[in-house]
Amino acid sequence: MSVEPEEKKAAVLAVSGVKNSGKTTCIANVLPILKKHGLRVAVIKHDGHEFEPDVPGTDTWRLRKAGAYGTAIFSKGRFQIIQERPTDEAAIIGMFHDVDLVLLEGFKYSRYPKIEIVRSGNSQESICPADTLIAVATNIDGFDGVPAGIPIVPLDDLQSIAELMLNFVQTAGKEERA
Repeated sequence: MSVEPEEKKAAVLAVSGVKNSGKTTCIANVLPILKKHGLRVAVIKHDGHEFEPDVPGTDTWRLRKAGAYGTAIFSKGRFQIIQERPTDEAAIIGMFHDVDLVLLEGFKYSRYPKIEIVRSGNSQESICPADTLIAVATNIDGFDGVPAGIPIVPLDDLQSIAELMLNFVQTAGKEERA
């Protein structure tokens, strides 16, 4: 008799900020640190426009353009499924059964816990709901645009940002088990 491993629930954290604040860059630079700590991390990015989900000219692109409701491609080490139907981030989060952390790129006005990026020359203040912030990462000297008790870390201090995420995963895991 085989016993299926207990499905764990991933911690979900948004990395938010205004357009071009550096969200993707921050996530891309922190991912190797999180991986080095043994975390399996998935990233979900919301696109406010309809994006082209496959490269023009590939077989799956041609089949989708020909009218397929869905297409899938896989190899030994990865797969991709494209369906022509509405969805939301909650449904996609639910598809990641084997990760420790799901990072949402964007979602600034959502109720998800978040680290907000505030970058000089791009934004000057926090725009996210204060009660959802676990920290603000900024390169603005003397930035104090958040309520007391919310940590402010240097935007270029990737280790501190990664530690905030690691602590979040540990804390979220304890809350899930409680």
